[in-house]
Amino acid sequence: MIRIVLPTDFSKNAWHAIKYATFLFEQSPCTFSIIHAHQVSPSGLISAMNKEHDTRLHEITIKESERILNKIVKHLNRINKVQGHKFEGVMVADSLLNAIGREVIDKDADYIIMGTQGASGLSEIFLGSNTVSVIKNINFCPIIAVPDSYNFSAFNEILFAANFKHLYQQVELQPLLDLAKLRKAKINVIHINVEEELDEEQLQLKKLLRNLLGEKNTVFEEFDYHPNIALKINDVTEKKNAGLIAMLNSQHSFFKGLTREPVVKKVAFKSKIPFLVLPEVE
Repeated sequence: MIRIVLPTDFSKNAWHAIKYATFLFEQSPCTFSIIHAHQVSPSGLISAMNKEHDTRLHEITIKESERILNKIVKHLNRINKVQGHKFEGVMVADSLLNAIGREVIDKDADYIIMGTQGASGLSEIFLGSNTVSVIKNINFCPIIAVPDSYNFSAFNEILFAANFKHLYQQVELQPLLDLAKLRKAKINVIHINVEEELDEEQLQLKKLLRNLLGEKNTVFEEFDYHPNIALKINDVTEKKNAGLIAMLNSQHSFFKGLTREPVVKKVAFKSKIPFLVLPEVE
């Protein structure tokens, strides 16, 4: 049984990610935990009257959120005809980050799948502030960020961007291998050349990666140097018929720069397909 955590703020972007999750795992028994987080009422109000009003407003908001969440869960359980799919709603009085982290640990979740925009809602930013925060802080569960413009369709290729500077472990790659097996897709390892040639250590790490991924359904492609690796990966992605692009969130990866707010706001990376972030195992 695969367990998926699906954060929602009841936006169209979050609903799109929920639908994507059911599509991606349409051939597997799954439990989908649809989680909505709400912060407790702020303290330090200027008067007892204001505090009382705020408390009533907070209670109304919670009840309305519970109503919407229950409605979503009932709707999904009614319309989803995949045998083995189960949906449950989870309301948490905490920050989104804490709520997701606790749910992942409590349910031993296999993946987090969420929309890319979150609270920012700005179309020019691929990774919204909520998504960036989850990726930066929840480093113990694979995360799939789903662009709101992505149209679901069958795919036979998953891209894996690598720089051959990390000592890969089987446990880090297993979520990627599982998805490739599930979707009967090949893994295309793409490498953007930033040096004239790979050094001896990189060659060994590339060989190790090849062995871990297996020869049967894995190909490796090299691409010419580009001063902006993120934009180059965007370009490569657009020319491929891939359904997912994956990266390892390691200290050596260029991905670390993507989650820095100034870089995100400059649209350094704007994938048009879902983006799988694999956590590094130290």
